[in-house]
Amino acid sequence: MAEIKRNVAQIDPVWSHICEEARAAVRDEPLLGGLIHSSLLHHASLERALSYRFSLKLASGEMSEQILREIADEAYAADPEIGQAARADLVAVYDRDPACHRFLQPVLFFKGYQAVQCYRIGHWLWRQGRRDLAYFVQMRVSEVFGVDIHPNARIGKGIMIDHAHSIVIGETAVVGDNVSMLHSVTLGGTGKEDGDRHPKIGNGVLIGAGAKILGNISVGGCSRIAAGSVVLHDVPKCTTVAGVPAKVIGEAGCAQPALTMDQLIDGAD
Repeated sequence: MAEIKRNVAQIDPVWSHICEEARAAVRDEPLLGGLIHSSLLHHASLERALSYRFSLKLASGEMSEQILREIADEAYAADPEIGQAARADLVAVYDRDPACHRFLQPVLFFKGYQAVQCYRIGHWLWRQGRRDLAYFVQMRVSEVFGVDIHPNARIGKGIMIDHAHSIVIGETAVVGDNVSMLHSVTLGGTGKEDGDRHPKIGNGVLIGAGAKILGNISVGGCSRIAAGSVVLHDVPKCTTVAGVPAKVIGEAGCAQPALTMDQLIDGAD
């Protein structure tokens, strides 16, 4: 048995670490034992645990836990990249959020992480042509988590959405890898036009709280969008934009703003 555990840790160190944290959490707070066992320790992999959380959170009188669990299990089995993205997102939250001290926190408690993982299953459904089910997932994620991501939006890996209240990401939006955003961010359109109408966010971008990025525009990699900004035009890579409407006010200040989470603007009063 010890050899099996060592092999599991080598194959999936993230899941092994979560299980170690879970056992310690049960010892420290026995009242959470039922939650932790059912959500984490009862499962053989992160994918199975996330499938359980997906079904538990999104179930309603309209769709049972059992059916949702089967949908999620099918998605994880059919596309291993969904599980890989879940691990990258988890590491991103742990690295970038100072309120996150253990890997198990996002899985159990952080709605930003959970909402993104639910979106990934909805996106898989969309790509399979099962669009009504994808819309159902979008609806329930919006109702449960206050995060509205269209299932056709394309979102990369290593995503951190902090606090995650009132996030809106439109149908044709694209979000690159290693992007960080805070609450009340909108990646939206500018009117009733159809077709490709939403922003394209490059890798490593940091989007501050309340920022609105509107229209089929590009935000260059490793740039910063200041909190409360309204972005209506393309943003060059490695720059900082701020204001209403947003304007370039300088360089990004570091090579990887999404990783450092530095939102201070040099020279600002």
